[in-house]
Amino acid sequence: MSSKQDFTEQEWEQIIAGPPGAGMLVITAQRGGMFKETLSMAKAYAEARQQHGQSELLDEIVGTKPKLDHSRYHSPEELRDHVLSVLGEARSLLAAKGTPEELEQYRGFTVSLAHRVAAAHREGDGQDGVSEAEQAAIDSIEQALA
Repeated sequence: MSSKQDFTEQEWEQIIAGPPGAGMLVITAQRGGMFKETLSMAKAYAEARQQHGQSELLDEIVGTKPKLDHSRYHSPEELRDHVLSVLGEARSLLAAKGTPEELEQYRGFTVSLAHRVAAAHREGDGQDGVSEAEQAAIDSIEQALA
């Protein structure tokens, strides 16, 4: 079992930045619904906190207030590249220092959060109101965590 103490401060920042970054990637994929989608991200964290005890590492991740990177990106592509880089780094860190179960729990939480954000506001003709752009963002998140 891993915990925050198994990572440097910089590594921990990478790990905790992944899920809210994934949420932002989905939020910015399609115009409209930003308030509902942001609220759904907060609810995903709150619900994960209620499932306390399944994983010490995941408990610490969801117990940390989500921080959104307030850097100004010059384009949606720049934001996308940054978020996917953070997710890939977090995956590598968890693969190296965590257990396979912890990595899978991190993947599961992050991808679930992305799906929840996408479904929070009905957009497009996609499945469950998820637009093609949002689905593409989710697909890229899944690939970064694979």
